[in-house]
Amino acid sequence: MILGRIQNNPDLPVTNMYRLIFILLLSSTIPVMAQTEQPKQTKKSSQPDNLIPLPEIPELPRDLADPPPHPPDIQPDPELETQVTIIKRGEDTIEEHRINGELLMIKVIPRIGPPYYLKKNTGRGSHTHAGEAGIDVSPPMWQLFKF
Repeated sequence: MILGRIQNNPDLPVTNMYRLIFILLLSSTIPVMAQTEQPKQTKKSSQPDNLIPLPEIPELPRDLADPPPHPPDIQPDPELETQVTIIKRGEDTIEEHRINGELLMIKVIPRIGPPYYLKKNTGRGSHTHAGEAGIDVSPPMWQLFKF
């Protein structure tokens, strides 16, 4: 009998909507009322009362105040400069970094995703793992932070 009244009552969705609106209004006004009822606090100073001023910075002696002279111009050794070879493969870019013709690092810049680096593994010395078969390249490395 009650089920029949609920199904046949056309005003039931409207009353549920009014209840929902009432609950939403009530739930939003209670936090506002709680905030306004807090007692007013006097503003406190952000600095403590017992501060002591810093002493003045003394001047540097005359011989230290002048910057040191620049070193004589030294020509960089062209053999020690990094030689970068840029290769395009499809949509990816590969940069090979060499010193004295020896490949030290490869930077792979894919079309999608961050670039990653393959570096020569110099820290192991003569120790090699049995599964590596003489490979001296470290696993791919991504740059996380840059300063």
